[in-house]
Amino acid sequence: MAAKKPTNWWLWTKMLIGGGALMVGGPAFVLWVSPTDEELFQKYSPELKKKSLERRFERETEFDDFVGKLKEYSKSDKPIWVVQEEAERKARQERIQEGLRIAEDVKRQKEEIRRAAGLPVNSER
Repeated sequence: MAAKKPTNWWLWTKMLIGGGALMVGGPAFVLWVSPTDEELFQKYSPELKKKSLERRFERETEFDDFVGKLKEYSKSDKPIWVVQEEAERKARQERIQEGLRIAEDVKRQKEEIRRAAGLPVNSER
């Protein structure tokens, strides 16, 4: 039987130190080098700063609406994506119904205008 080689403790020590330095130092370096949101905003051109500040309230309200909808969807026993799909389908049907109602109102207004002008009302148009 061959003799067992002794363990190279120096090699293992160097490997552990090097691995630890990479695992801790890499993310720490990325955090140190990455700019913050404020630093990025300060580097914007004046036009971009103005647009960003104008849209800030709109984006915040959109995000708040989104989070509110997610909270509402999470109250259901169904998965969120299923409830979201059902809500989108319902909203789409409501928009279609609203469009039909508006079209009927426009048609009715046109007929009233034709009657007021003394023209014959054509129900086919």
